[in-house]
Amino acid sequence: MPQPDHRHQQGFTLSRRSAQQGFTLIELLVALTIFAMLAGAGVLLLGNSVSAQAQVKIRLDELAAIQRAGGAIGGDLAQALPRISRTENGTLAPAFWAHRAGEGTPVMQFVRGGWSNLNRMPRSSLQKIEYWVRQGRLERRSYPFVDGAFGSEPAVLLDGIEDVALRFRDPQGDWREDWTPGQPDLMPRAVEAVVTRRGEPPVTLRFLVGPGPLERSLVEGTPNG
Repeated sequence: MPQPDHRHQQGFTLSRRSAQQGFTLIELLVALTIFAMLAGAGVLLLGNSVSAQAQVKIRLDELAAIQRAGGAIGGDLAQALPRISRTENGTLAPAFWAHRAGEGTPVMQFVRGGWSNLNRMPRSSLQKIEYWVRQGRLERRSYPFVDGAFGSEPAVLLDGIEDVALRFRDPQGDWREDWTPGQPDLMPRAVEAVVTRRGEPPVTLRFLVGPGPLERSLVEGTPNG
């Protein structure tokens, strides 16, 4: 004989639920809470990813700007020549001139060769170049003629500049904080520029300078003390 089910007699029923009964309110709330947590985590992750990509793009753009500026400076210095020039007022200027006397003077001035002349204009292949730091910008200014001409409108290479500190390597291999040689056509062997921009760590750039004449004391066999 089948045994009677005493669970019915004690007030217990099976907890089985058919598919038609659905979910209880508590189960639905728990599911919605989990879904909301997952959605919030996804939105946060997506926002962090977009922010990181924006920061990386800004950083890459800044590095590209520094590389472009460094390429311009390096190209000019690589073709620098020991050519003494005249200023707009007609006074003589040494072959390589560098100063840190504020925004009223260029930080570097020299003459370079290899100025391309695609239109075959009646001019020399030499070009006088100046680099300025003023109003938070690094500017490049060129002259149509080496002697006595007025400079063209400067081109901005970098903005947000706080400082550009220069050092110069002399023929003996020593680094100098300034360049004041006794020989007017003497050129440094290399130039170091430490560029500081707002909110960025300093960037050190080094450039080789085109070959120039040796110091006369070295040519004569006497080291320049």
